[in-house]
Amino acid sequence: MILRPKSLSRHPVPFAGALGAGPAAVVPTWLRRAVPDAQDVAAKDVEDIALVAGAAFATLDAIVRRQERWGGAWRQRLALAAAAVTAKQAGRVEDEAALRDAVLLTKAGDDVGPAGRMLLAWRRLATRSTEDLLARKNLGAVLEEFGYTLDDEVLGDLAGELRRLSTEGMVAMLTGAFIVAGRYGFGQAFGAWLADALLAQHLGWTHAVPLLGAEVNAAGFDRARRSATVVAASSEDGGAQSKSLMAAQTRAALRAIDLAVELGRRSERLLAVAPKLRARASDLVVERLLSNDAIVASDKVAGMSDRGLRRLFDRLVELGAVRELSGRPTFRIYGL
Repeated sequence: MILRPKSLSRHPVPFAGALGAGPAAVVPTWLRRAVPDAQDVAAKDVEDIALVAGAAFATLDAIVRRQERWGGAWRQRLALAAAAVTAKQAGRVEDEAALRDAVLLTKAGDDVGPAGRMLLAWRRLATRSTEDLLARKNLGAVLEEFGYTLDDEVLGDLAGELRRLSTEGMVAMLTGAFIVAGRYGFGQAFGAWLADALLAQHLGWTHAVPLLGAEVNAAGFDRARRSATVVAASSEDGGAQSKSLMAAQTRAALRAIDLAVELGRRSERLLAVAPKLRARASDLVVERLLSNDAIVASDKVAGMSDRGLRRLFDRLVELGAVRELSGRPTFRIYGL
């Protein structure tokens, strides 16, 4: 019920203006107002929500297909937001800053902890090729990062179900992701991960955009996780489950669009000041900032000393090109 990928790529999006013009230039006011929140879904017709979802995803699709240089930072920032919600849902106290620390300040090969592994699962969605996301080996790694254990037979059955699900329409695919996750005893977060991966494959994106992870607490998601008859039930209650999931997906798409606008503006500033940087390997530092949510000031970059790297970051902050994200005097972390 959301526009098919060929339609998205073939027709121009009249309101998808320049990213630097601000969120309002990309997403019109009528679209923002038309997206129902969790309490308003029941009063909306499924056709109306599908229309709004199609408009939102046409805009998001246009952004994804531009393959901006800051796309890596954008997807990883969305992955961080999804991981924070996943951790909270699991009863953990780590927020986005703590999750970032868990991964960036841990030595290679060391355990990043349960919450850190949740972030790795969402980063895997954001950084792996879409073609590899639902491969059996990758699914096993993701489930381990989410804290599940499973045998090879279950993993094979899961991969087979997802292959069949990938041939369905958008709505069946969306609800089906949560049904499959629930059938095997996995949580809402994994259902959201699957839905994002299936969406990316369906639309032909090279990389998935983490969307639904930040919406797993929305009304209706728990029913999707628990019920194996959700699609049949939806037809009897006016498509309540499908409406809830589509509305949540649309809200997530609009947040992703707004973040793209914000990071697009910040990346323009970074690229504008880049020619002023005289430090060796400054071009590589700029590329890392555009490709990652954040980097640590002590990272080894093309032989630069820790002192030289800190001076470079201080200069970038002074020029308003990057932000220091930790708020600490030591072990500082920088990003767009």
